Amino acid sequence: MSQAADNQPFEQKAVRYEALVDWPRRLAFEEPFYRRLFEQVGVQSVLDAACGTGRHAAMFHSWGLRVEGADVSPAMITHCREHYGESETLRWIERSFEQPAEPPGAFDAVICVGNSLALAPDLETAKRAVGALLSALRTGGVCVIQVLNLWRLREGETTWTKCKRVRIEGSDRILLKGIHRVGPTAFVDFLDLTLLDDDVAARFDAATVLGFEPADLLAAAENAGGAEPQLYGTFEFEPYDREHSPDLILVCQHAPK
Repeated sequence: MSQAADNQPFEQKAVRYEALVDWPRRLAFEEPFYRRLFEQVGVQSVLDAACGTGRHAAMFHSWGLRVEGADVSPAMITHCREHYGESETLRWIERSFEQPAEPPGAFDAVICVGNSLALAPDLETAKRAVGALLSALRTGGVCVIQVLNLWRLREGETTWTKCKRVRIEGSDRILLKGIHRVGPTAFVDFLDLTLLDDDVAARFDAATVLGFEPADLLAAAENAGGAEPQLYGTFEFEPYDREHSPDLILVCQHAPK
């Protein structure tokens, strides 16, 4: 077996990321959640912060909404433009989630999901990002932030969350994803195996993610003008449970002081 750290070009990583997620199933599961929230607030425009490969943004645009997808990675933005195009109602922009959108107050809804906020290097950066997200909302607009609930993971043990065999560009590959928690931090590990005639080529990649207590998100939102906060543990509006919920989802509205 040959081994290497994952220095593949972005497009290869994007292909792997797309393959690991059953996007039709995921979006069908989450769609009622967003439709309900957006109808309650009368959403016509959405900012998808840390949009990644653009799946959520593209879904919202298909509903007839004006959408901006923002990501710190230039390659991610290039990927989104190539796959979904741009128009007067769909825009892709290179911007980190802690950088405020311009002009402020331009959106009816802002989302930061896919555990993106947990990729912040520290809690203070994450708090600034929450402030930036809320500043992009009009008064009464809705903000949705989703991170993994790390506290349900037993400390030190690796939980393997994905194992898929896929065919990419003529090669059979096995993709694995695992996560293990050490205190308030977790490490997400990726293993990408390319099956050769008489060998296996292995690539490894990893990411560090923060664990958030509900109080962390609530305080950051309140300091930035967040109002009427609600905490959920799933995209089915189930109440957050620290011991069992897969997610920690904050929903709040913007009420500038």
